[in-house]
Amino acid sequence: MLKNPNTKYSAFPPVALADRQWPGRTITHPPIWMSTDLRDGNQALFEPMNPARKLQMFRKLVAIGFKEIEVAFPSASQTDFDFVRKLIEENEIPDDVAIEVLSQAREHLIRRTMESLKGARRAIVHIYNATSPVFRETVFGMSKDEVKALAVASVTLVKELAAQQPETEWVLEYSPETFTATELEFAKEVCDAVVDAWDPQAGEKVIINLPSTVEVAGPNVYADQIEWMNRHLARRDQIVLSLHPHNDRGTAVAAAELGMLAGADRVEGCLFGNGERTGNVDIVTLALNMYTQGIHPGLDFSDINDVARVAEECTQLPIHPRHPYVGDLVFTAFSGSHQDAIKKGFEVQQPGAQWAVPYMPIDPLDVGRTYDSVIRVNSQSGKGGVAHLLQAHYGLVMPRRMQVEFSAAVQRLTDETGQEVDAHQLWTLFSREYLEADAPIRYVAHHLFEAGSRQGIRIEAEVNGRTVEFVGEGNGPVEAAVAAIGVPIRVQSFEERSMGEGADAAAMCIVEVAMEGMAGSRFGAGMHRNTVTASVQAIISAANRAGAHVVPVAEEDAEGCAA
Repeated sequence: MLKNPNTKYSAFPPVALADRQWPGRTITHPPIWMSTDLRDGNQALFEPMNPARKLQMFRKLVAIGFKEIEVAFPSASQTDFDFVRKLIEENEIPDDVAIEVLSQAREHLIRRTMESLKGARRAIVHIYNATSPVFRETVFGMSKDEVKALAVASVTLVKELAAQQPETEWVLEYSPETFTATELEFAKEVCDAVVDAWDPQAGEKVIINLPSTVEVAGPNVYADQIEWMNRHLARRDQIVLSLHPHNDRGTAVAAAELGMLAGADRVEGCLFGNGERTGNVDIVTLALNMYTQGIHPGLDFSDINDVARVAEECTQLPIHPRHPYVGDLVFTAFSGSHQDAIKKGFEVQQPGAQWAVPYMPIDPLDVGRTYDSVIRVNSQSGKGGVAHLLQAHYGLVMPRRMQVEFSAAVQRLTDETGQEVDAHQLWTLFSREYLEADAPIRYVAHHLFEAGSRQGIRIEAEVNGRTVEFVGEGNGPVEAAVAAIGVPIRVQSFEERSMGEGADAAAMCIVEVAMEGMAGSRFGAGMHRNTVTASVQAIISAANRAGAHVVPVAEEDAEGCAA
């Protein structure tokens, strides 16, 4: 029984589509992807991204391979307007990428929106107005004719303003907002009128976006609605049919997949599904679902950890550890029977053969992960939890990915001893794995010096038994230390925590690094009362654990070390 049994709900009526074709079809190629992380995703955040984080996210979306990116709602705020100008004026938009902006079907907002796009090479102008009965009658008090007239007038205005900026290649996108709750005949009538008003010429197309603004029925109903529109739109050959699924019922990914089967050409969503209410469709999940079926999605998720870190940093939203394909624990099985089946699968899996490892729909290496977490067994969690014991007894808080990495060392220890491990044994093992990782480089001392506006560092170390001096510069001690030791590692994340209280408390620095040719990442750690010393020790620890190859120079010439 729900809290309010007096609330009445009614089932959404089915679509009259007796000869539906989508159930018998198969997805054979990826859609046109459009990221709305910077607009729909951004407006759903507790703290919207500042310009720096928006630019960081934009660059990551470009690197992943998105060719259409909705960057702002420029009429909504000066911040959004200025961000569009920044992208255009600072030449941040690659030639093969089109930016998209959104505007309600209101004259002053459209004029402001078009003003923001001056000088753009190619721009998609996305106009929308709500078309469903509840919005027509309750929100706006408009008739069907008035709703259609508003859409046509808005598109006509965009066309007039676009003609005044011929240096830009203009593309129109129109959304009948609340499409899924709109009568299909009326949705078609409005969309046909919009296409006629824009009147695309030979070789041109209009994007007709059919959003599941609110999921009001199952994904099969959405697919029926898309197929009906796909069949009945008047100028279908001049239309890019687009989906914008939301996740109110938790079925956005399914709705998108079925919508593609029903004839859609394009999908709008956010990397990890953040968006208003329960979010937009999760593009990472949708794309990698396709990948597991042998269809390359056309997006680069070969380093999924890096994509996740950028998204978390920019949105300030955590990714669930069990998030499909991405979460820190998705390749970790705690069940003994699962572990047994996975290990047996790995034993018979041949390189280049069709992937067929039990419980693992994707090879972790394909997304830049490692097999370390897969060999993790439930014995550690059943005996109190490695992370909990180290935090409770020693104040050590490890990042989640480091927990997964360290668990492999714990497993080796429990396999060797066949016994439980207590907190002291875990701390000893952690020290041996990270704090005492001193080959080939053993830290001796370091000295900082000023190098103009940059930080310089001179590190005294032993490399394979020889005394070597490393010298480097950077924007800070960490960057300078990486430059000094001269090995090709890239710092992925860096954390610094106090291991106690008071002035004498030691600092624990933990760094995560990646290296070309190395699957996944490695962690290093350093502990010292001086935080810079701890940082330098952590960098050297990480380089050692990454297996970085170091070639020492002659002592008399020792001012650095080559990788």
